[in-house]
Amino acid sequence: MPNYNAVTKHITLPDGRQISIETGKLAKFADGAVVVRLGDAMLLATVVSQPSSRGDVDFLPLSVDYQEKFGGAGKIPGSFQRREGRISDYEILVSRLVDRILRPMFPKDYHYEVQVLVTLISADKEVQPDALAALAASAALSVSDIPFAGPISEVRVARIDGKLQINPKTADIARADIDLIVGATADSVAMVEGEMNEVSEEEMVEAIAYAHEAIKEQVRVQSELAAEIEKSHVKREYPKYEENEELKQRITEAVYQRAYEVAKSGNTSKAGRKESFGAIKKPLLEELLTENPELDQKMFGRYYGSAEKKAIRDMMIKERTRLDGRQLTEIRPIWSEVNYLPGAHGSALFTRGETQSLTTVALGTKLDEQIIDSAMQSGYSKFMLHYNFPAFSTGEVKPNRGPGRREVGHGNLAMRSLKRVLPAEEENPYTIRIVSDILESNGSSSMATVCAGSLALMDAGVKVRAAVSGIAMGLVQDKETGEYAVLSDILGDEDHLGDMDFKVTGTEKGIVACQMDIKIQGLSSEIMTAALHQAREGRLHILGEMAKTINTPAADLKPHTPRSHKMLIDKEYIGAVIGPGGKVIQQIQKDTNATVIIEEKDEKGHVSIYASNKEDMQAAISRIQAIAATPEVGETYKGKVRSIQPYGAFVEIMPGKDGLLHISEVSHERLSALEGVLEVGQEIDVKLLDIDKKTGKYRLSRKVLLPKPERATEQNGTVQ
Repeated sequence: MPNYNAVTKHITLPDGRQISIETGKLAKFADGAVVVRLGDAMLLATVVSQPSSRGDVDFLPLSVDYQEKFGGAGKIPGSFQRREGRISDYEILVSRLVDRILRPMFPKDYHYEVQVLVTLISADKEVQPDALAALAASAALSVSDIPFAGPISEVRVARIDGKLQINPKTADIARADIDLIVGATADSVAMVEGEMNEVSEEEMVEAIAYAHEAIKEQVRVQSELAAEIEKSHVKREYPKYEENEELKQRITEAVYQRAYEVAKSGNTSKAGRKESFGAIKKPLLEELLTENPELDQKMFGRYYGSAEKKAIRDMMIKERTRLDGRQLTEIRPIWSEVNYLPGAHGSALFTRGETQSLTTVALGTKLDEQIIDSAMQSGYSKFMLHYNFPAFSTGEVKPNRGPGRREVGHGNLAMRSLKRVLPAEEENPYTIRIVSDILESNGSSSMATVCAGSLALMDAGVKVRAAVSGIAMGLVQDKETGEYAVLSDILGDEDHLGDMDFKVTGTEKGIVACQMDIKIQGLSSEIMTAALHQAREGRLHILGEMAKTINTPAADLKPHTPRSHKMLIDKEYIGAVIGPGGKVIQQIQKDTNATVIIEEKDEKGHVSIYASNKEDMQAAISRIQAIAATPEVGETYKGKVRSIQPYGAFVEIMPGKDGLLHISEVSHERLSALEGVLEVGQEIDVKLLDIDKKTGKYRLSRKVLLPKPERATEQNGTVQ
């Protein structure tokens, strides 16, 4: 008999498919574990929280990891060791989707380490697991005794052929003009991320609302599941913050008004504001330590931070102004420059306030495409965007350990934004890599990356459909009164102190990508709509500033950018162009300094040629045409006499392609022999008259290209 007692609940999607959530069968030592299944896709989610906390921790040590098992998809990893290793960028992005909605759902004073693991243990090519990961994580938390203000869930909402769908099949997503992952509680939306084809704000809000209705059902089923699990009925107890109301009141009275005035002063410098607030905190701490050397400094820091934060937030709501003196909708000063780096194929420097991105574009060949090898995906990508955030950009000293999750997430958002305006694949022969290096950071460096990337693409001469700009929106809301202020182009401090980070990117026509994180438990539709419309005004302003630098793609590529040419050859000539062991194509590349790539598609040979100048390009084209071009009836060729026979000459019109020039087609005069008329090795112009349909032999003529001789006439004009 099995030593488990499994409980299973089902969720019915709008299209009739069913998601099952099962607990009690797997991973019973975890504090909570569930298996979520849709079709053949199965995700195991486990959650464990340490029973004690480290004394020096005053935050939630939450780690969320999503990983796909190759075996669950019937695949063997392509790595050298042939086993799963460091999680991929895609897995990091899914981990972030789950982390961002779970984190605000834990009590603020819960400082016990929590580890959430979501593993794809069985794959279904028609099911995208990223839309199920948060549901699985939330269900695992819900059936545990870990304090958690859920359930929550996430779904994919896509508009396909004009109709909104929840968690559509993989094959249909490619046709979507809206593709969003939406996360929410039963009451309000908490997370949005995705991309769109220049849609309006109203269309986006409609899609989010549709997704929320599906999420409500998933939350309800999780609650039913938890109700049947005895362990989840009573959440574990943990020590709460010790409170000292007298100290709290004294700090609030000493700090609030002074912090309010500093916030209201409109100091435009981040360093200046830090110094002004420090002038409040340091003397107060010294005064309290003098009175009580045993003062709990963590408690002091908590009370001081709370008073300062409330003062700043209240100032924004009441005064309708910002820390740096801007109005709520005002964008920081912008300046930009293109062609800054002469060695790059395209470059741009974009600065907004105290945030700056230096971005480059490199145009490569098909050989530069990125290899994609994961449990769910295999193939190549010809567009990459990498985002770097060095410590000096914030005036800090940190070891350079390579890109972290933040860098991966910010780069992905910018990549999705710019991907939507790239030329169609058949119009773009290049592999494109964009790299954004953040040189200064004080608010929304990912949006600076979008703007700089758009400028750099145009500078490189890539024929993008439109310019793209991005803006980060913030929110400050008074829980008691309901009053709020939506902030355009937020500072780093406003991000830290605010309730929302809502990044929106788009063209003049509409939205192409977004990413929204809510630090409070939910956001009303009214505020979201207001933020989106305010974001549109900001985006258009930024586009206008960008247009002052460059507003259309450069007419030509940079001189040192490799030129490209595509040509088709018959399938039968692919082997001849490549040659035995690649000998022929390697020799062509060596002789012409060009890069030649051949693919067989649709019963044709697709040849891509890349060269740094026109001479090398034409040389490579000529060499390939000489091997693979098919002679056409009616065309004239410069041929070489290969042999002479009594009945005519054989003339090579292309490498390996000889035709018969019959003796009667050599000249308008009747010839009895060709001696003295033609000789082996002689080059002559000939015309292809016909190709024998049965034998494929070529029939040539020289005389049709020669002027006809004038007929002799008698003096009396009669023809002889």
